Amino acid sequence: MVNVTYDASETLIINDDSTGESFVYNPGDIAWTLAGTALVWIMIPGVGYFYSGLLRRKNALSMIYLSMMTVAMVSFQWFFWGYSLAFSETAGPFIGDLAHFGLKGVLGQPSVGSSRIPAIVFCVYQLMFAAITPILAIGAVAERGRLGPLMVFVFIWSTIVYDPIACWTWNPAGWVFTLGGLDFAGGTPVHISSGTAGLAISIYLGKRRGFGTERLAYKPHNTSYVVLGTVFLWFGWFGFNGGSALSANLRAANACIITNLAASVGGLTWMLWDWRLERKWSAVGFCSGAIAGLVAITPASGFVGSPAAVLFGVAAGTICNFATQLKFKFGYDDTLDIYASHAIGGVVGNILTGLFAQASIAGSDGITVIPGGWLDHNYRQLGIQLADSVSGMSYSFVMTTIICWIMHFIPGLEMKASEEAEILGIDEAEMGEFAYDYVGIDSELGVKGDLMGEGAVGGNREPDHNIPQHALHHTDDKTAHSETSEPEKRAEIA
Repeated sequence: MVNVTYDASETLIINDDSTGESFVYNPGDIAWTLAGTALVWIMIPGVGYFYSGLLRRKNALSMIYLSMMTVAMVSFQWFFWGYSLAFSETAGPFIGDLAHFGLKGVLGQPSVGSSRIPAIVFCVYQLMFAAITPILAIGAVAERGRLGPLMVFVFIWSTIVYDPIACWTWNPAGWVFTLGGLDFAGGTPVHISSGTAGLAISIYLGKRRGFGTERLAYKPHNTSYVVLGTVFLWFGWFGFNGGSALSANLRAANACIITNLAASVGGLTWMLWDWRLERKWSAVGFCSGAIAGLVAITPASGFVGSPAAVLFGVAAGTICNFATQLKFKFGYDDTLDIYASHAIGGVVGNILTGLFAQASIAGSDGITVIPGGWLDHNYRQLGIQLADSVSGMSYSFVMTTIICWIMHFIPGLEMKASEEAEILGIDEAEMGEFAYDYVGIDSELGVKGDLMGEGAVGGNREPDHNIPQHALHHTDDKTAHSETSEPEKRAEIA
């Protein structure tokens, strides 16, 4: 039991009756961290909308659904044992134990992340990081993955991949933390792990129908969704990076300003690279660059100043842009360029952190002491950052591949959808619900005109008996459908 009191300045004092200890917290630090929790939460549906907008409309709803499913599944996993595996005080160099199984003993004592906030606040804040990481990864199943097995995959992947990497990066007992690795807000645990997992999933699932042909040379079905998702992500990233200070202080403020700066420069850089090809100002290009800039600045946001943030944005906007071509060079079908944006962007951020980290920036919270990076003549830091990046990427790729293949041989847990489901769209095949009343599948089915041969533009045609019959009720042939008269059609529309 805890006994809560306040002093004359409204400072929170928690007295642990079982141990006789007292802990003092500033309500402002708690409030800022909880605000950061809410900001990071909104990023998760932001990922769903961002991914949804980039796909074809027949798969639009499934990505939004997956973002919400992931929040729910990881919330349970984090309660069950995720938090304990990542942040137990008695953890080893690689992973924690079950000292806090079921959140046992997680309440008013100082958190393992910072003595300035209680464990329960740190727990819910870190839950949001644990929840956003799998949805970044499972975007790789877009347009060809089964939704049911993904619930199992998210639980297993969070336990076997995310929790150990989070432990070795942020737990004081973790090997990267002990070695002196600098990762303020999740370059390796969030972005490198999810981006590399996305690559492993893409390779496991194989290529979509028509990969490398004009069939898949489609444009995003809803650019407004892409922009909306970017807005949610950019907005939430202030809590993602700024909140990682775990206190309302100058370091948090600096993290916020360089987060915004890196996103802005990254968006402009990517857009300009795209402009050189088509002489068009691409909103999708700008949003992609902004995300790349945000990814790169994540590990550095508590360690570098504003001038360095400009370089982070330029580097991420350039390198991640060109990295999108890797899938064509090596022949893997990364539908949403998750590896290029998150894994490559995370590595860029980690390396630049090793070069530009400054002890003076880290110390702006009045607590943190680091030797800095190359700017502070700590040349060893770059090697540590590289070791962290390679370890996170290798571990995530190998373990994700193993998880996918074990599930492949378990009845009912095969992640790849059937070819028919891919043709119809995951929304139709897996959900029976749609993002829109009007979803086009004629082009996928190879149909010109009316599916049933009546009222088609260009004359009548025989029904295509190779078309799944249950697909016929949901088509985008505006001229087709029946022998209903025009007045009747107008009445139905009204």
